[in-house]
Amino acid sequence: MSVILQEKNSKGRVIPSVNGALRNSYIKVPTAIREASGIRIFGKRMKSFIFTTDVAIIKNTDADAVIAVYPFTPMPTITQALMSVSDIPVMCGVGGGLTHGKRSANIALHAEFQGAIGVVLNGPTTDETIAYVRENIDVPIVITILSELSDIEGKLKAGADILNVSCGAKTAAVVRSIRTRFPDVPIIATGGPTDASILETIEAGANAITYTPPSNGELFREKMDYYREIEQAKYETDQMEEKE
Repeated sequence: MSVILQEKNSKGRVIPSVNGALRNSYIKVPTAIREASGIRIFGKRMKSFIFTTDVAIIKNTDADAVIAVYPFTPMPTITQALMSVSDIPVMCGVGGGLTHGKRSANIALHAEFQGAIGVVLNGPTTDETIAYVRENIDVPIVITILSELSDIEGKLKAGADILNVSCGAKTAAVVRSIRTRFPDVPIIATGGPTDASILETIEAGANAITYTPPSNGELFREKMDYYREIEQAKYETDQMEEKE
């Protein structure tokens, strides 16, 4: 049987929420992200991007989309696996560091064929590699911005469509600087660990926020602790009943 809950948005409007009994446990992105304007890609408006390649987490989240980047050379088999389980749009990493040039372009084309709604290039990506990728695909190119020193104008001219600002504690400040110089460019940014830091990043000019979820190990530890508490409570209840 479905479990029907209700919540309200920032304007006080009721949002009905219907969940199954078995699927009531999932990764919820911070509600502060809802204050972002979102980025509309192929008609779909996205405010929250979950940063993970864990297929179990991807299958159990309320995020609007996935940004799947990992610290290894991009592999089409990984892209295929992610796309096969995801119920939400996926943006796939296609290199930009050690993997670059035509190889990144080929991987990006494969990602598009698999159904990726966009591709992500890492900060060190040259303008030449961005141009190679742009010539080969129709989906948006997301370029990661690592610091205020990045040549944003050059990357946009080469063919990047969306900026993914990931500058640690300086993210909000860098977003604010970018927004001053490029008022119309779509910006995804890391929001930090708190609602306050997320709202600061949104107010600085970010259109969407990336959220890094707890690891599978952390989530499983919480669940095991919960099961142990239940087991302990049952044991204590049984002991009391035996005494009676």
